[in-house]
Order: sequence, then structure tokens, then C-alpha cells
Amino acid sequence: MRAKTIKAVLNKEIGRWLDSIEDEKVKALAGANTIVTGGAIASMLLNEPVNDFDIYFRTKEAAWAVANYYVGKFNDANNAGIKAQEEDDGRIRIVVESGRRGETAGEARTLQDTGEIEDTYNDAEQAALSAVDDDAPKYRPVFLSTNAITLSHKMQIVLRFYGEPNEIHENYDFVHCTNYWSIWDGNLALRPLALEALLAKELVYVGSKYPVCSVMRLRKFIKRGWVINAGQVLKMMMQISELDLTNPAVLEDQLTGVDSAYFIQIIDDVKAKDPAKVNAAYLVEIIDRMF
Repeated sequence: MRAKTIKAVLNKEIGRWLDSIEDEKVKALAGANTIVTGGAIASMLLNEPVNDFDIYFRTKEAAWAVANYYVGKFNDANNAGIKAQEEDDGRIRIVVESGRRGETAGEARTLQDTGEIEDTYNDAEQAALSAVDDDAPKYRPVFLSTNAITLSHKMQIVLRFYGEPNEIHENYDFVHCTNYWSIWDGNLALRPLALEALLAKELVYVGSKYPVCSVMRLRKFIKRGWVINAGQVLKMMMQISELDLTNPAVLEDQLTGVDSAYFIQIIDDVKAKDPAKVNAAYLVEIIDRMF
């Protein structure tokens, strides 16, 4: 798909989403600060179907306003005790009222029958993204995780990061996902290294604050025909080697973006254990128990 066509598609899709927002203040903030980046642009460049549009925000104010708007909508529709919460590090997370993190929530019809053990979380989220019930409002919140709000009709609002595009991409792992579109100037930024990786369908690791999540994501890309060389994998391993994954806080942070509900249970088990007894052997034991 040509750049001109991609810009037209994004203008149309984001415009429809903005039109669905009933709160004028929230609509104005989103309309001035939205960034689309990640897999959607990559898919369009490759003429592949778009799974979802990942929406980020330029400012914390916009991210906070949109998060609270959709959490309110979700609670009203599902009688759920969910809230948006600002963490000490400035991040915005979705939590249950007790303040416990790592929870997910979705419409009953989305989460009831999720299939195979390994892909439970991912199946539920994909079902939510595909929700196009004509009797229900478009772009309604159908699935909430700690770091994102999934709307029907293939929209996903990512809350974990906000800022200028370059700041957001500091948290990205593979270079082919770093093209972006910004609403305030209508610009579609296509980066040469990202385009080269797309043409070759080659995963080029540019470093990430979340290398564990990057390793997990490899399976998805390899299934889609992407290739990766040993040097890129080594870069991930080097970053992971610097992490203390026996520390519950570090483990939780690294697994937040991983699409498996069973990692949530692992984190809960680690938190409940005496910290002095949490080591690699213990982690292997509970991982084997879960998987």
C-alpha cells in the first residue's frame, strides 16, 4: 500500500474513532495528541490485513483522560470495579479497585471459552478486537489489561507509554515497527531502516526496556514467515542477563506486555513466596506447573 493511501486510511479510521467519543474534552485531547505506530502501518505497507490499530498519546494528560473515559464506560456496561491509576514512575495502569495489578477484564461473551492453555489471554484479546456486534456501540471497551484498553472494531489504546514518537519508540524492540503517523500534522513517518526490514521480513532488534517480552514475541513473527539472525537473539539475551527476574517487581514489569494469562498467575505465586526463597529453580518449578 502506498504512503498516500495509508495516510487516508488512518485519517478515516482515527476520525471515526474520535467521532465516537461523547466527552468533548476527551475528544479534543485525543484529537490533538494521537499517534499510531506499530504493526498496523507495517501490515499496510506489506498489503497484509491489519489486526488492530495501536493508539498512543503525545501527552500524559491525553492518556489519562482517555483511560478514565473508557474505564468509566467499561464499568458502566459491566458493573466492574476497575480504575485507572498513576504509578510512582508516572505510568498509567488499569487496576482492580483493590489496587492489585496484573488483572485483565473483558465482556463475558469475550472471555468465556478461550481455548488452549498457552494462548488464553491472546485468544480473548483477539476475540475482543474482532467484536463487531451491530447491536452494540462501535469502539466500545471490550477488554482491559494493565497497560492497554482494547476497543471493538480493531482499536487498541496503549497506556503504558506516552510522549513524542521517538520517546515511545525507545520502548520498541524491532525496527520494522517504528514507522508512525501523528494526528497533529497528519505526517506519516517512514524510516529507511524500518522499510528495509519490512522488505526483507527480517527482525532487527534495536534494544528495548522489555527484552523478555521481545523474546516471547519472536514466536508470533516466526509463524508469520519472518526471519531473525543469531546476532539479534544474542542482543536480547545480553539485555536479559542484566535483569534480576527473581525480583517480583522486575518480573512483573517485564511480563506486563506478554500475551498469556498464565504469567499473571506466576507473578502472583512469586509475590506470595518468601523473597529469600525465590530463585531460578523455584521459577522453573512453577513455570512447569503452569505450562
